[in-house]
This record gives sequence, C-alpha cells and structure tokens, in this order.
Amino acid sequence: MAVALIVAAGSGERLGSERPKAFVALGGRPMVEWSVEALRAVPGVDEIVVALPPGESAPDGTVAAPGGEVRSGSVRAALAAAGDGDPVVVHDAARPLAPPDLFARALAELEQHPCEGAVAAAPVTDTVKEADDRRVVRRTLERDRLWAVQTPQAFRRPALERALDVDDDVLAAATDDAWLVERMGGTVRVVPAPRENLKVTTALDLKVAELLLGERA
Repeated sequence: MAVALIVAAGSGERLGSERPKAFVALGGRPMVEWSVEALRAVPGVDEIVVALPPGESAPDGTVAAPGGEVRSGSVRAALAAAGDGDPVVVHDAARPLAPPDLFARALAELEQHPCEGAVAAAPVTDTVKEADDRRVVRRTLERDRLWAVQTPQAFRRPALERALDVDDDVLAAATDDAWLVERMGGTVRVVPAPRENLKVTTALDLKVAELLLGERA
C-alpha cells in the first residue's frame, strides 16, 4: 500500500497571511484539508503524513511530522514518520485542487513502467529563453520538450530514501524531490496534469482557487 506525504510547513508571507500558507482558509476550511480529502479518495493510499510548521496540528486521521528548514527536509522528516508503505506520493499543500485522478495516474505510471519516479507536469506553452547575468538572451529553448513540473510526485520508496540521504546543502538546493532522484541516476516520467492544479503562492492565486472550487460545486 502507498503512503502519502503532504508538505505543509511553508510560511504564508507571500500570500500576505500571518498563518502558515497550508492553514489559510480556502473554501471555508484550511487549505491542507483539500489535499487530504483528495488523497483519501485514491485507491491504495493507506497512510497520510503531514509535515507541519510549529504550532499547527495535523488534520484528523493523518500523522504529524515536524517540518524541516527547507522543503526537501520536510519530505525527509515526513518519510521518517511514515510506516513502511511503498510507493510514496509527495504533494505540496499549496496545490489544493489536485484531483484524486492525478494521484492515481502518477501511481499507475510507476506500476506500469520501469522508472523510479512519476511527476505531475504541464507542457510549457510560453516561449522560454535562457539569458546571462546581464539579462542578455543567449538561446531559445525547444518548447516541445519542456514541462513545468508540479506535485504530486510518486516514487518507489527505496529510490526516494536514497535520494534524501544527502547533506543538508544538497537538500537546500533541491527545487523538487524528483531532482534528487534524478541526480542519483533514477528515471523519472511525467504525467500530464490538469490546468486546475495551480500552486497557491499569492493572494491572486488564492482568489483563482476559490473561483475554481466554486465551479466544482
């Protein structure tokens, strides 16, 4: 059976909130609870662990873990607090609209292919250019091969454990857990994500999420 880790330790500073972001109200309930609800609807997910900021409590029916100083540190702490479930799904509470189907497809990708990870991602639709330190464009990247990576991200547990067993400075440099698996030689596949799987970072993002929730009703 799978175990799910929800990263909920981030601050609400960019959101303009004094409370940690995952505990800001969305649709009349703490944001993190939307991810918990979605994961409970995913077949095969047997345990949910939430990495928390100081002073906050885990949602009912989940396991609490202390958040780390950096994101991947929170993932490492949550994995240590989990049972022996395999595979492992990692998700950011800041993506509260991820549907159960997206989690299920990431897990299915692991089951159906010889890979160590499967990550939700959206095809890049903007033109992407690489610039130097003086903001002079040096090249235009081939857009057809670019994906904007999100969460959830599903991993075979041994691969994730090895990837997280690194020095703190490596964890601090990680922008996502898939990068840590990749640097260990693991194969990671992408799973197309719906447009609604937005990341709530600013007050505008929160308003958009509220509108999308309203459309679900």
